[in-house]
Amino acid sequence: MKKNFHNYILILSAILFISALIAALRSNITLTGIFLIAGFIGLATGVRGYQKLKGFSYTLWIFTAVTASMFYPQYFISIGNFQLKSLIVPLLQIIMFGMGSQMSFADFAGVIKMPKGVIVGVVSHYIIMPMVGFSIAKIFSFPPEIAAGIILIGTVPSGLASNVMSFLAKANLALAVTVGAISTMLSPFVTPTLMKWLGGQFIEVDFWSMMLDILNMIILPIVAGFIFNLFVKKGAGMKSKIIQLISYTLIIILTTLVYLKVKNVGFTEFLIQFVKSMGWFFFLPMIGATIISRYTKGDNKFMEKALSMVSMVGIAAIVTVITASGRDNLLTVGGLLIITSLLHNLTGYTLGYSLSWLVGMPERDRRTIAFEVGMQNGGLASGLAIQMGKAATVGLAPAIFGPLMNVTGSVLANWWRGKPIKEDESQKIQDRRPKSEDGSQKTEDGSKL
Repeated sequence: MKKNFHNYILILSAILFISALIAALRSNITLTGIFLIAGFIGLATGVRGYQKLKGFSYTLWIFTAVTASMFYPQYFISIGNFQLKSLIVPLLQIIMFGMGSQMSFADFAGVIKMPKGVIVGVVSHYIIMPMVGFSIAKIFSFPPEIAAGIILIGTVPSGLASNVMSFLAKANLALAVTVGAISTMLSPFVTPTLMKWLGGQFIEVDFWSMMLDILNMIILPIVAGFIFNLFVKKGAGMKSKIIQLISYTLIIILTTLVYLKVKNVGFTEFLIQFVKSMGWFFFLPMIGATIISRYTKGDNKFMEKALSMVSMVGIAAIVTVITASGRDNLLTVGGLLIITSLLHNLTGYTLGYSLSWLVGMPERDRRTIAFEVGMQNGGLASGLAIQMGKAATVGLAPAIFGPLMNVTGSVLANWWRGKPIKEDESQKIQDRRPKSEDGSQKTEDGSKL
């Protein structure tokens, strides 16, 4: 019965898409928009009835939101005098807090356990994607601010989506988490440097302001998530907890010093900003974690689901608002921008995989590096575009790149999922071999391994 329901929904969505095409041929823009939006809603709902397709449901909801913002941008730009783009930075901070709350210091242990993979992943990410983005911007002669947006999406770190794809593709998830964490922590220094060097040829880039924006939008919310996780799970010893809390305090001090540099304020303003940051990103998550752990009694599943839902809705909202703001520019360069964003994304996968193959990394790690190189933190790029006051131009490439990379990443992950890794097969054969009485495995002729 449930399967039939999803089948009917898919048939209905097909009819709606055909109706949208007919309406478009008759130049009826209003009906075209209504039919397309309804068609995407039906498609996003219908695919959930199929195990292999349900992973595309969220991306299809993104397409629904983008379609709505293209046809009816007035509803996604402002409500009265309130500009909806002012919600993007807080939403991004909540998403990053959610990311941090699912992480801990242990995620950085991969630097010691897998130094080669981490170095290859981080260096490849910050060389391949910025240079490919710069090349695309030059070759296709985009307007300066749109070209800068293409470079910007190439210079930001990888996001949570790459970790999800590594998990689906049966890649090295531990390596994915570590590379993502390291690239994110390096972003306040690397992203402004690369944007100043490459993007500065198209628009003016303020190095220190961009560093402060990244620290405020990404690093401090992640620190807050770390602190929240530290007090919710209560797994760390007292010595480890003290070391971590001192480290987080130093990060907040560093951020406040950058604030001092950018705003050119005195010691009093520095102290006020430091107290504010400590309150929001240090003490508030500590208090919140203590209260939540008392009422949930160690069950963190509800919190994880809530943060996951907020993250998904937040990303959809960011893409929608950016798309609505830049609708007119999209109508001018949208087709070419979609093609070049796809080229940027696929080149990242290809070069990431190829480079890790050239340096002799195993297949599982190659898949991971492909995702970590090719997939970017589009939310951060959008947030930076907002802070620069250029959401309708610089923010366009991130708004397009985000949904596209989720589609290509899902397709690639599912394809790799169906292709067993050779070392996995040899391990399975080894595991199936009979064991001797002392527990050691035997070869086919009966001798012990």
